This record gives sequence, structure tokens and C-alpha cells, in this order.
Amino acid sequence: MSEKLTVALAQIAPVWLDRDRTIEKVREWAERAAAKGAGLVAFGEALVPGYPWWIEHTDGARFDDMRQKEWFAHYSDQSCEPQMHFKELAEVAREHNMAIVLGCMERALDRGGHSIYCSAVTIGQNGLIQPTHRKLMPTHEERLVWAQGDGHGLRTNTLPPFRMGVLNCWENWMPLSRAALHAQGEDLHVAIWPGNKKNTEEITRFAAREGRSYVLSVSSLMRREDIPDSVPRADELRAALPAMSGNGGSCIAAPDATWVVAPVVGREELLVAELDHAFVRRERQNFDISGHYSRPEIIHLELDQARHRGLWTK
Repeated sequence: MSEKLTVALAQIAPVWLDRDRTIEKVREWAERAAAKGAGLVAFGEALVPGYPWWIEHTDGARFDDMRQKEWFAHYSDQSCEPQMHFKELAEVAREHNMAIVLGCMERALDRGGHSIYCSAVTIGQNGLIQPTHRKLMPTHEERLVWAQGDGHGLRTNTLPPFRMGVLNCWENWMPLSRAALHAQGEDLHVAIWPGNKKNTEEITRFAAREGRSYVLSVSSLMRREDIPDSVPRADELRAALPAMSGNGGSCIAAPDATWVVAPVVGREELLVAELDHAFVRRERQNFDISGHYSRPEIIHLELDQARHRGLWTK
């Protein structure tokens, strides 16, 4: 088995709030990554169909407001059911032996089908969609449109020669969420973000140093011109949102916290790098966070990986 893995970060803007056109754009960029020899390509948080940038700029907390209802209804309509909508992406993954990590808004049928979850979808190199990780705690204004997730998808997956875990945005600041992945053997961490260097620059290097792992932070872009006419009240949104809501900041840190790829801002780009698993093992010599430098008989963590739902039938 090779000691090395080529990875790609696709820093792109969605066709905002247009699920099908955004998925097609994701497919095109995944094909580009495959052409570069990538064994993994990762995309930003909530990319399909896009992050809810309007909330902050349009009085999103106003109760029973018709504008907010219209935007939410459109957002819900354009959200995803991964097993249905990502079939073609799964085929791309299988054909090229390339894993795909993708942030989406998940319309969860097991929770009634109308609430939406900020989910990280992992498609294995074999084309199989792994248990979806729903963001545990939406951040601040996100709670106005996103539901709270559970621990069902809080798990690692084999991506030879690595063991990969994924977290959404500010989950990467949650020590116990990181610890749950460390304890499952994670040595390649993917952090997906909606799109700003201010979020990625510090945590990426910190998490890499803490876990003695490679950390990939991948963000999206969002520009005023990315608002299509198909979105309700599109002109109103163009007037309310800044010229650039999300500037990117995608980057890769090595297990010693040095930059493999420093943050890239302001443009769509495919960032490609080769990772060497021997680097992880060298850094684990003096600190292995869930191995020789742990005391599980004194400090340990309990993880509930059930998929919680409101109805169980017998």
C-alpha cells in the first residue's frame, strides 16, 4: 500500500440555491480533481445548494415574516436527499477510485422531510455513500433555518493510507467532537466551511498540531453575482448582501502545523497536494492524543452514534 495520497480542495461558489446546477458544477470539479490524480476531493460546507447568507443581512430573526418564510421554503425545496441526488457523484467516485467529501443541506425524510440539516456527506472510493454527519449545533443565526443533528455520522472512514474524519465549520472548535474522531484513529481531518479565511487560518494549524494529523480546510466562495434570478426576491438580496460574503480561505496544514497549502482567498481554485503518512507517524512519536499520551482509565468519552428520530415502528 502506498504511503502517500493526493488530495484536492475545490474552492468554488455554488449556483446559489439551485441544487441541480450546483451538483453539476460539483461533478465537473470532481472530474478535474480526478484528472490530477486525486484520491480525495473535498468541497465546502452547505455548498449544495448554498449557505443561507441572507439571514444576517435581512432581519432573519423577525417572527412570522413573509420574506423569511419564502426564502426558507425555497431553501427547503432545493435541499438534498443524498442517496437520491448524489448518485452521479457516487459513480464519479467509483470510476476514479476517489473519495468525495461534500457539504449539503439535507432534507431528512426520517425527521418528517421539512426540516433541514447542515450535513457532511462522504462518498468512499468505492462509490458508497457513508453515514451522513449532520452538524451537531448550528452556529448563531444558522439556528433560524437549520435543525440540530446527532452523532450517527460522527465517525471515521478508511481512505488508504489514512483514516479520515469530517466536521462542519464551528464543530471544529468543539473539543469533544474532535476527541471522538481522534479516538477512532483519525489521522486525516477534513474541516468544511462556508467560506472565510478568518475561520480557517488559526484552527487549521491548531487542529493539525493537536491531532498530529493532516488537516484540510475547504471553503466556498459567495459573491453578489452568484445570486441567480431564480431565487425569490433576488434583487432585494443583491441589494442587501455585501459584494463578497465568503472569500474562501481553503488551506492544508501538516501534522507539525506547518502549511502544506497556505490559505487561498478571493478566487475559485482547485488546490492539490500530496500527503505522506510517514509524516503522521513521525509526529506521533512524542504525542499521540488517543494513544500513548492518553489515560482512558481516568478520562474517557461516551459517543452516541444512534440516528435519532421521533417515531419507531415495530
